[in-house]
Amino acid sequence: MKTIDSPIEAVQTVEGWLNNTEGKVLFQLARNCKGRGVIVEIGSWKGRSTILLGHGSKAGSGAKIHAVDPHTGSPQHREAMGEVWTFNEFQRNIKAAGMDDVVVPHVEFSEAAARTFSEPIELIFIDGLHEYEDVKIDFEAWFPKVIEGGTMVFHDSTCWDGVRKVVSDGLFKSKHFRKVRFASSLTYGQKVAHNTWLERVENRVMLCAFLAHALIARLLWRLVHDYLDFPIARALIRRLKGKRVPQVQPSIGV
Repeated sequence: MKTIDSPIEAVQTVEGWLNNTEGKVLFQLARNCKGRGVIVEIGSWKGRSTILLGHGSKAGSGAKIHAVDPHTGSPQHREAMGEVWTFNEFQRNIKAAGMDDVVVPHVEFSEAAARTFSEPIELIFIDGLHEYEDVKIDFEAWFPKVIEGGTMVFHDSTCWDGVRKVVSDGLFKSKHFRKVRFASSLTYGQKVAHNTWLERVENRVMLCAFLAHALIARLLWRLVHDYLDFPIARALIRRLKGKRVPQVQPSIGV
């Protein structure tokens, strides 16, 4: 059986913004799937998170990973880099990782893919466009397809206002989720027909902890990028990261 550390090591050369803490959570969630539905990923970039989901699936039930991404980047990517096309590199990374037998690419936008997607979903990882309306569209399009007991996961929920609002309203405050948790910039919860009052109280307590966590993460990000962006500080940060100190994520999706 694969350990959590070996898949994490396997994706260190794959470009992306998913950190090791988040990667371990995705791996574990995929490994815990029972085979009652497939795994869906919204936003693959070059396959970093896809590969971790694949490792987790292979260590568990072997559920297929449906990776949805137009591979043309976000508006922020195109503004910074010009024309973007990541599908070829995504395919190479998936094949090199030995995940091409469980990964099913969908080269299209999330909303379009949802309209024709008919398989039950046990786990969905949403890391598409991060503006509020876009995240809300993803949530509303895919939520009905997630089975009871399935899990919805959102990336960059601490550093993007739109994602934070959707998880606050749609997960923490919802009557349809229990055991809502967060790790680094991930927020995830288990879908239920109707949670109990005690589970709603628990979710509200976790919401308070999450909002405090998100505030600290944003303040640290601003400190690093506004006041510590010079050569000596960058070298120190690289050294600390090498010692696995938790890192603050940039406000761009995987």
